[in-house]
Amino acid sequence: MKNKANLQLDGIDKIILRNLMQNARMPILKIANQIGISGAAVHQRLRKLEKSGLIVGSKLVVDPQVLGYSTTAFIGVYLDAATRIPSTIKALSNIPEVLESHYTTGNWAVFIKLLCRDNTHLMEVLNNNVQQIEGVTRTETFISFAQQIDRQIQL
Repeated sequence: MKNKANLQLDGIDKIILRNLMQNARMPILKIANQIGISGAAVHQRLRKLEKSGLIVGSKLVVDPQVLGYSTTAFIGVYLDAATRIPSTIKALSNIPEVLESHYTTGNWAVFIKLLCRDNTHLMEVLNNNVQQIEGVTRTETFISFAQQIDRQIQL
C-alpha cells in the first residue's frame, strides 16, 4: 500500500479533483477554463495525482433499483477460526451479490454488503451461498431501508 500521507495538494489540484469527483465525465477544458489554466496543465496535474496513487480510477455508476435490486443488507459473518479469513474472502468474492467485504474489529470476522432483488433473494443468497462457506458458523443481518448519505471524503 502506498503511503499517500505526504502528498501535498494545492488549490488548483483541489479544484480539479472536486470537479471530477462530482462528475468524472466533466470535460478537462471546462475545468481548465474555470481555473484559468491550459487543458494540458490540467492533464499534467491529473497524471501526477494518478502516479501518486491518490486517484485510483473512475467509474460509471449504475442505479441498481432500475435493474430491480431493491434490498441492501449488511452481514456480520462469524467464523470458527480467524485463519479462515483468506478462504472466506475468496469464497465471498465468487458471490455476485457481495459488493464489499471488510475485515473488522468487533464481533464478526468479516462484515459484508450485499445487494439483492428482494428479501427472498437475500435469504437465498445467505442460506445457499454465504452460510455454506466452510468455517462460517453464523451470520447477523441488517437490512438497509434507505441510504441517506453517499459521498467521498471532502477536499
